[in-house]
Formats: sequence, structure tokens, C-alpha cells
Amino acid sequence: MKLNSLTKMSVVLAVCGFISLVNAQENAPQVPCCAKCLINDARVPDPAMDSFDGRIEKDPRVRTYVTPARIVWQTENTAKASVQNAAFLLKNTSGQISLTNPELCVFENKGEAPGVILDFGTELSGGIQIGCAGTSTGKPVQIRIRFGESVSEVMNDIGGDKNATNDHAVRDQTTLVPWLGTAEIGNTGYRFARIDLVQPNSTMSLKFTRAVFLFNDLPYLGSFVSSDDRLNKIWQTGAYTVQLNMQNYVWDGFKRDRLVWIGDMHPETMTINTVFGNNWMVPRSLDLVRDETPLGSWMNGISSYSIWWLLIHNDWYRINGDLDYLRQQQPYLTGLLRQLLACVDEKGVEKMPEGRFLDWPSNANPKAIHAGLQSLMILAFDAGVNLCDTLGEKELSKECANMAAKMRTYIPDPNNSKQAAALMALAGLGDAKNLNEKIMAVDGAQRMSTFYGYYVLLARAKAEDYQGCLDVIREYWGGMLDMGATTFWEDFDINWMKNAARIDEVVPADKVDIHGDYGNYCYIGLRHSLSHGWASGPTSWLSEFVLGVRVEDGGKIVKINPHLGDLEWVRGTFPVKGGVLEVSHKKHENGSINTLVTAPKGVKIVSDSKIKIKRR
Repeated sequence: MKLNSLTKMSVVLAVCGFISLVNAQENAPQVPCCAKCLINDARVPDPAMDSFDGRIEKDPRVRTYVTPARIVWQTENTAKASVQNAAFLLKNTSGQISLTNPELCVFENKGEAPGVILDFGTELSGGIQIGCAGTSTGKPVQIRIRFGESVSEVMNDIGGDKNATNDHAVRDQTTLVPWLGTAEIGNTGYRFARIDLVQPNSTMSLKFTRAVFLFNDLPYLGSFVSSDDRLNKIWQTGAYTVQLNMQNYVWDGFKRDRLVWIGDMHPETMTINTVFGNNWMVPRSLDLVRDETPLGSWMNGISSYSIWWLLIHNDWYRINGDLDYLRQQQPYLTGLLRQLLACVDEKGVEKMPEGRFLDWPSNANPKAIHAGLQSLMILAFDAGVNLCDTLGEKELSKECANMAAKMRTYIPDPNNSKQAAALMALAGLGDAKNLNEKIMAVDGAQRMSTFYGYYVLLARAKAEDYQGCLDVIREYWGGMLDMGATTFWEDFDINWMKNAARIDEVVPADKVDIHGDYGNYCYIGLRHSLSHGWASGPTSWLSEFVLGVRVEDGGKIVKINPHLGDLEWVRGTFPVKGGVLEVSHKKHENGSINTLVTAPKGVKIVSDSKIKIKRR
């Protein structure tokens, strides 16, 4: 009897269904249900994998090639050096070297090294691939590659007066490219690449030069679009900055330091929750630093960073509600809380040990650091109450609550620091509106920092100064965009913008080099990272306070309370348990707002105002 394909499929499904029932019986022998299952069960040998005998760790990142967007600069052609047909490098090619090439880019060194600077259009992570289709020597030739987050960085030498470095990722190196073949060079964060032919008395013909872009290709579950394109761009830039730093762990910066700094991770984690949802990289990074830091010491050698580990866990559980994961932290978490309790004196004053750090701009202000640490300790004990209540640690919860109350009886001096004032407002060590009026709202975006700027925004929202927040986001984070940024920087001062060249141009003699001429502490000059995840705060803030989405109770409750300020409308999405929340707000002339929320089933929506709710 002949069976058509549909009948065959029905028979296979019936057999598979029957055997699945057999397999489900207690103590039943597990048998493969069909030929496909038999193959999977027997597991066909895979020579490419099996020969490594379990020594393989798969890379979850995507590998993509990016063609340059423009030629920023090239050597002026002389009798000693020339670059011919540089524009050819802007064309998409197959990436395959061939013997017949009607058109190529030709470098010629007759005593001096010719070079070009390529702009890939936006910051990216990875290296560069160079396809050489011939040399005059018939042998490999030496080239010099310089990677840069700014044009200035690729125009300067390692160890020069602009402080270009190879400290964490090699950004300047001399290497060989084959006579006829492809070379891959570098692993760093960059937007610009400079190529110089340094082999004396030689020529080199290039068929292509393209970026090798390595990144986690994550769906953007969260979104934010409003009537202000500048705010939209800022939200997107913060999201992209963090995505590039989500390599196999959550890094602070993928040019520098390429490390898991727990303090930096708090703004990054809030952005990840906002844009990508519950992502495996956050727990992996938290656990890495936990396992590397025995109790009694401090994470990353900074006492406040152990506090941030607690605060991240508090927010992670509030939003995602993963109780099994939280229970895995219980021994370390409770031990750390007891370690912190021992760092407060009888008057309720913090006595944190070494590594007394808030952020870099606060480093020269010990009074502000003290006020900030007092506030962070209170926030840690508040978080300890939440976490211990969840974990059934009743006695420790009570200790944390009592200590937080005791510490609130001592009011330190923020010493005119916006960072310290923000933490004090968030910790209840002062009236938020008063601290905002006297310190945080004074002189706009002056005295801001990219890391603690997020907490200034949170504190000003607590003071109900939403319009002030929108203004400072536009001025401060928007200022980086005005200087050519495609990702947000490790630090930024709006005063740097005065008479400064953009990072995507060769610095004219009469302008300031905003990358190479500024910076402090560990980020002097070109060592300064121009893609730092801790600077992404506006992304999370805009979604929470303008779009108005705050997730509570382990993801079971979503509060919707928008604050549009001078915006006419805003709409966006937010990842929640069971799917994605869709929210839109439209403001009328009388100031009233129409709100529509489309939510997955099982998520409770709460709002202070009347909203329309649809279920998916």
C-alpha cells in the first residue's frame, strides 16, 4: 500500500504520540519514538565537536562584517607616499580574495608610510579584517593598525602626550598582512581605524577592509518614542551602549576596562531590565564577582561596590521575581549584610573601610563621599529588609530595619555635591524637594557625572521635578551626541564642549581635542572610555518616569504613572513577565493625558489616573 506524504506524517505523529505516553509511565523504559528520535538518541558523531573532548565553550555572540561608512582622512599623495583609490574600500565586497581584481585600493611606500582613517559610522566591538590582493615584494608586508573611539585617538601614538594606551585592549600595533590573503587584527571597542603601510619601499593592494563586529544580537523588547527626537536618540544610545558592553559578562566598557565592575552594573542592569528583560548575563556577572570575593573583603576592592551588589539583587528580584536564584544568594547575602552592620558605629555613623568611592568627580570631596556612603548604607539595609523578608530571615530583617532607622538620625553634609545630595534624597536623609532646590537643580547640567547622573535623575523625580530632569537629559547626555557620540562616555563635563572639535573629525589647530585634552584620575586623555555602560541612566529613567512604567512585586504588578513634562505624546514597550507591555500617552491642551495600556494576561496594572487597559 502506498501512502501519500500527509498520511505518512499522520502515522508518524500517531506512533510518536503513543510512545510518548509509554515513556511517561512510571518506571517505563525510555525508547526512541521514530527514526529522527533514534538518530538524536544515538547521537551521530560530530568530528568537529567530539575531537575536543568537552573542552569547548560556545560563543553566544554574533559575528558580522561592517563596511566602512566614509574616509575621514588619507595621506596627501607625494613622491614618497600615496594612497590611490581609497574610496574603493567603501564598497561592499564578497570578502573573498581573488586573482582577478579590476579595481583595488593601492598603498605605496617610497620612504614614508601612507595611511587612511576609516569611519565605521558608529561605535562597535571587535576587530578588523583586511583582504590583501597583492604586494610589490610578493611577500607579506608590515602595516600599522590603530583603533580609536575618536579620530584623535587613531592620530596619536601610544605613550604620547595624549595618553593613548594598549592597557586593556591592544589599540596600536604593527603586524603582517599576507601577500595574497586575509588577516584579522584586534579585539576592542572602536569606531575609527587607521591603516598605515610601514614596510619601506613596498606597495600593498587592498580588496577590502571591514570591521568584524562581535555582539549579542538581543531583541529590543523595550522601546521609547516621543514627540522629542533628541530624547528618543538619547534613549536609543543608552540602550546600544549597554548592549555593546554585554559581551559574555556585563562589562563597564569594551575598550576599557573590559571588567565586571559591580557598581557600574547597577545602571546597566536597570537598562537591561528596561530594554532586554530578564537576561542571563546579569546573574552570571553577579555570581562571578561574588565567587571571587570572599566575605570579609569588598567587591572590586571598593567597599561601596559590595553595597551595589545588594541593591542590584533587590531590583533584579523586584522586577523578575526569580526566587530560586535569590535563594542561591542567601548565604553570601546574609553574610554581607552582617559585614555591613559591623561598619556602623554606636551613633549610627558609617565607618566603611578602604575603597571609599562614589564616582570619579566626587573623589576630591571627602565630605560628599561620607554623605554618599551613609546614604548607600541606609539603602542597603532597606534592601536587606526586603530580601530577608522574602528569604524568611526574620531576625536579620529586623536588625537591618533598626540600623536603617538609627542611621537616619544622623544627617551628614553633602558639601554641595549633586551626587551626595541625590543619594541623601533617595535614602530619606533629607527632603527631596529641598535638596533639589538648593543643590541638584542649581546650574542645570553643570557638576553632573555620567554614572551618578542617573541617581540625580531619580532624586529629582522624587522631588517631582520631572521637567528639570528632561531639560538636563537634553543638555548633558544630548551634549555628548552633539560632539559626535554614538555611545555614552565614562565621564563628561559640558564645559568641555567650549571650542571643542567633534570626536568624528580631525582636530583643527584652533580647537580643543575633547577626547585627548580632558579627563582625570584613571581616564586622562585618550585612555578615557567613550562607551561606558554606567552612563546609560536616561534610558531606564525615561521608561520609568516619562513612559511611566514601574514593575513591582517580582513582576506581578506594573504601576503606570506618566510624567510628560513638555512632551506632547509618548509611546513605548516594556518587557514584563508573560510578554511585553505596550503603553501610549497623549496629552491634551488642558494638560490631561489619555493612556492606553496593552498588557499580557496575569499582570496586574495599577495607576493613579484613569487609563484604558487591553489584554493580549
